[in-house]
Amino acid sequence: MTRAATASISGPGASRLRPLRAARHGRRVPRIPLYDNFSAILTKAQRGLGLDAEQLAQRAGITVADVSALHAGRAEPAASRAVALALGLDPGALTDAAKRNWYPEQPEFPRGFAMFNTPFDGDSSVNSYLIWDTRTRLAAAFDTGTDVSGLLDAVAAEKLRLRYVFVTHTDEDHVAGVDRLAETGAEIWASEREPVAHPAAKTFVENAYFHLGELAVKTVFTPGHSPGQTTYFVTGLAWPLAVVGDSLFAGSIGGSATHFTDQWRNNWRKIFTLPADTVLACGHGPLTSLKQERQRNPFFASRAKRL
Repeated sequence: MTRAATASISGPGASRLRPLRAARHGRRVPRIPLYDNFSAILTKAQRGLGLDAEQLAQRAGITVADVSALHAGRAEPAASRAVALALGLDPGALTDAAKRNWYPEQPEFPRGFAMFNTPFDGDSSVNSYLIWDTRTRLAAAFDTGTDVSGLLDAVAAEKLRLRYVFVTHTDEDHVAGVDRLAETGAEIWASEREPVAHPAAKTFVENAYFHLGELAVKTVFTPGHSPGQTTYFVTGLAWPLAVVGDSLFAGSIGGSATHFTDQWRNNWRKIFTLPADTVLACGHGPLTSLKQERQRNPFFASRAKRL
């Protein structure tokens, strides 16, 4: 890759809303945009439910032209609300997405956490993460992004030993750097339902535990976007942390043309039942939190508000 990986490495001086920084030089870079816009949210819900434009229009009581206008970004309030209800989305959260007036508050991790954002597929980007125990200096990476240079720079700068590489799922943008990370001697792990194509890779069952000093990592299967999509629940940091891969994004959900209902159900049962203060580290887009997604995610807010 010709563009450098960027990272936010938490430290004692971190502010509540800390900008993303380059791994070694402290250069400020723009915050990561939300991965899905209003049209993408509609597309995922519509495709997941198997509705074409005519079927959606009929279900929502609007015209096909109204549906087309919504997908083009012309979110007329009445049509937007009708479509939200027809798709099982929260109308208020969907309106926020249309107005682009929400961005998740970014949590502070005083130590032991780093986020990396690398480019892929034109203007898109993908995230990978690093956690470590500050006493033993043992570390684990979650996914690789398209370029692991920044992650390896952080390992060196923090004088860490990379013990594990945990893969959320095997889409190319999440595993492109596996070979290079394996050269460090780190163990490569993924779900038994979706093994990594590397000769030294290992697989786990659900509810397996790994430890790094005072940190614990639990494997939670959240398939739908892919057969072996895994969420990793980490305790021992400043906040409970769930590395969710493409199960969930800030204000959206991981896409699936064939297993959308499975993805939604597994997210609701296994992610939305985690502690309320859990930080969500998504495969794309910014960090978010379970509390914020309960209020702002169109796919889940309506049900969360009823609890």
